[in-house]
Parts: sequence; structure tokens; C-alpha cells
Amino acid sequence: MLFKFLCLFTFLIICFSLIISADEEQIKKGEYIFKASGGCSCHTNKINQGEFLAGGRSIKTPFGKFFSTNISPDIETGIGNWSNEDFIRAMKLGVSPTGKYYFPVFPYTSFQLIKQKDLLALKAYIFSISPINQVNTPNKLSLPIGRKIPMMFWKKFVWTAKQFQENPLRTKTWNRGAYLVQAIAHCSECHTPRNFLGGLNYKMLLAGSIEGPEGELAPNITPDLKTGIGSWSKVDISYFLKTGIKPDGDYTEGLMSELIDLGYQYLVDTDLKAIAEYISTLPPIENNFINRNINH
Repeated sequence: MLFKFLCLFTFLIICFSLIISADEEQIKKGEYIFKASGGCSCHTNKINQGEFLAGGRSIKTPFGKFFSTNISPDIETGIGNWSNEDFIRAMKLGVSPTGKYYFPVFPYTSFQLIKQKDLLALKAYIFSISPINQVNTPNKLSLPIGRKIPMMFWKKFVWTAKQFQENPLRTKTWNRGAYLVQAIAHCSECHTPRNFLGGLNYKMLLAGSIEGPEGELAPNITPDLKTGIGSWSKVDISYFLKTGIKPDGDYTEGLMSELIDLGYQYLVDTDLKAIAEYISTLPPIENNFINRNINH
């Protein structure tokens, strides 16, 4: 009888250890995805020494001023009571647990491309950090953008729901880079100009925007020799994402420096090389409008 009890006890201990190990592995994977996204720096009010992921950071846009939300696992003011389904719906469809439409300043337009297993890992990591009780700051928007009906119109006629599709004609490394750039790192949200309805202008994909996040200019990162990064090698791109140092020896500034400090510098070399391979094959797009604003 004692022997059976010891066997059962040992079995339960092993099962419990495996569960803990699996949870830790999921959290670790989610932390890497979090960093590959740039560390979600928009959700930390760094300028005012805000708490990690507690929101409150102002985001200037042509449609008014937005304030990032509390995405810490606080049950009362954060997302601590969100189910897996709630999290996936928000990230892929831009809809809150209560059915509210999120503004596309929350980049679900790119996050929708993230694979579900990666989203669940990301949620596991976010729910492992310390919850912060902090009420969200109301947005200051231009009318009628703050109303429900215009957002319903935008979701139906401007935005298109889709999934990430690998290119079978490209290498595994290229497809990994495409997934990181298009989905997780959501580079197009900053580096692609928007039309008057706030939708991304895909004809100018990654060709830069003078109305980037927080009112900053986002440069052209297509391999155009005149206005983009066509003179950069793949090593230059990887090294920049790791260190923030450009080929000319200058350091990047602004939001991009935050994304590197909080996220991209922690990527493994194979992922940095994958991003460089993908970006170097993008169609070069000349954007003289960006060039003029950089030089003046």
C-alpha cells in the first residue's frame, strides 16, 4: 500500500513539474515575441516615469491625440480578466471583450497576422508581469472619429481582415523575416503612409511617413538608393537593429531607439538576418516627399 502511494505521489510530482516547465517555456516564448514587437514601448509612459505597460503615453496622430491603454494584468484597470479568446479577438479583429471597436492606432491591422500559438504565448508573458492599477486616460480625438458609426464604417470598408501567408517560392529565412516584419514587429504601422481615412497606403509600403507615431517622421526602409536604405547591406540592417548604429556611424533617435533598446537588440542573430534578407528584397520605392522633410 505504501509502495502504491509513493508511486502515485512521484507520478503527481512529475506531472506537476512538467506543467510548471511547460508554463515557464510558454512565458519565455511570449517574452521573446514581446521583444520582437519592439517591447510594446507605447504602453509605458516612459517620459513621465510610468509603470511598465500601465499605459498613459500620448500618441499624436492626424486624427487627434490618443493615450495608450493599461495592458498590465490588473483585473480592475488592465486586461487581467481577459480570456484567451478575448485576447485573440482584440489582437486579430480589434474588438474589445465588451464589443467595442478599437481605433487602428492599436496596430491590430498588423497583429492580425500573428499566429494564434504566438499570441497565446504573448498573453502568457504579459499575464506573468506585475499588475498595475491605473485608470486609462481618455483620448482627445477630432470628431467624428470618436464615434461608433464611423468606426463601423472603417472596419467594413477600409480595413481588410487577413492572415499571414508564406511565399513558397522564397526561402525559410525570407519567410521568417516577412513574418517578423509584417506581423510581430508591425513595421508598416510606422513606416507606411496612411490615406485620408487612416488606412495604410500599401502602394507605398514601408516607403516612409511624415506622420509617424508621436508626430515623428518614419524613414523610407525600402531598398531605394535615393530616398531609402538601398545602400545598406544585409549586415548593416542586422547591425542597426542590434545596436541602433547606422552605416555612417550615426545613432538612431526617437521611438526607434526605444524599440531597439527594449526589443530588437534581444533578437537572435538568425532572426536579425531573416529581417535583413526580407527587407533587402522589398521593391524599392522612391519617396521624395520623405527626403525633402528629412533635409529641411
